Amino acid sequence: MTIALTGFAVLLLLCFLGAPVGFATLLVGYVGYGLLRGFDASLTMVGQQVSHDAMNYGLSVIPLFVLMGVFIYRSDISSDLFSAANRRFGRLRGGLAYSTVLSCGGFAAVSGSTLATAATMTKVAMPSMRQHGYSDSIGSGTIAAGGTLGIMIPPSVPLVAYGLIAEQDVGQLFIAGILPGLLLMALFMLTIRVQLFFNPALAPEPSAGIEPAPTGGGTGVWPVVALFVLVLGGIYGGIFTATEASGIGATGAASIAMLRGRLRSLAEWRAALAETVVLTAKIFAVLFGALVFTQFVNLSGLPIAILRFVVSHQLSGMHVVLFVLLLALVMGMVFEAMGILVLLVPMFIPALFAAQVDMIWFGILVILVAEIGLLTPPIGMNVFVVKSVLPDVGLGAVFRGVMPYVGALFVALALILLLPPIATALPMLVR
Repeated sequence: MTIALTGFAVLLLLCFLGAPVGFATLLVGYVGYGLLRGFDASLTMVGQQVSHDAMNYGLSVIPLFVLMGVFIYRSDISSDLFSAANRRFGRLRGGLAYSTVLSCGGFAAVSGSTLATAATMTKVAMPSMRQHGYSDSIGSGTIAAGGTLGIMIPPSVPLVAYGLIAEQDVGQLFIAGILPGLLLMALFMLTIRVQLFFNPALAPEPSAGIEPAPTGGGTGVWPVVALFVLVLGGIYGGIFTATEASGIGATGAASIAMLRGRLRSLAEWRAALAETVVLTAKIFAVLFGALVFTQFVNLSGLPIAILRFVVSHQLSGMHVVLFVLLLALVMGMVFEAMGILVLLVPMFIPALFAAQVDMIWFGILVILVAEIGLLTPPIGMNVFVVKSVLPDVGLGAVFRGVMPYVGALFVALALILLLPPIATALPMLVR
């Protein structure tokens, strides 16, 4: 067990030094396994692990949902989503911020990418907010927070990864993410209301007779709604599996893009497919490296030691879950969602099963903690994405802007901890 803890320490050091997560986990896993079993055996293990996982049919869901997200991103549909939301809320104080949360949720529902959501909505929403006198902190903070919806609202690649690691049905995980996603959107909008109550200067009253929406009728909303209902409704109704849904979703997203005048040349198709390959390769590098590291951790006996500790001390499921979530919060300062899932979850699966924890509920909780990590320093990936699109906004201003939403995420975490049916009610209807 000591060698596993040493491996974790080395892994954290490598990541702090800037090593890619996939490379760091693969290296530490290979060396650690080699120290326990010999480096010839370790090399064989790495080859077998990667080849076995690469042949896993369930993993085909990831590139297809990534492709779906790329097509939606390139369809430039985000402006229509923002326009439609703004027609409902645009004449309220803070209406542009409310509209941003709603359009982030809509874009996340068909893109499945938190970083793409944050980057896209920064370009779409921030110019309007600046034009109408919104402070940079509430504008950038709302966009960064809204972007986190991309890993909770299905389809979500981290939910797919969790399903494969914990051997849970991906379709049920997708269904489980719907109510928590809606809860987060409601809490984010409440957070905007509270901020404006205490500091009205953050967002002035909209001028009479001015519609602060971008041009466009918002007609592109209906294809997005149809695609979301098709993918999730098909899974919910048992018409097709999550893997089949990913292919149908990618086809639907391509159709939407073509109807909007995109993907009509070979160069556009080549660029979209190349972007998908790069993004998928990055995800698989983290996934395969972490699975090799997991082999080393399992061989070290750490998961069994944790299981024995839980059993001998008669710890309840809630105790185990709280401990894992605390570790995930700490890891969220260094790793993004995929890294947390593939490093932390396998180590505690035996203990979680022994404590009879509902793994669908637990998966939603881990994803929620990963969302917090997307907004908190020192990494805060969404914060840095927004900052990269807004070079004239200070990093401190963006971090200040997201802090109220971090509080909202903790409220959501507490609610789902205390009220598990928020995450489990819909999946139970499917079973």
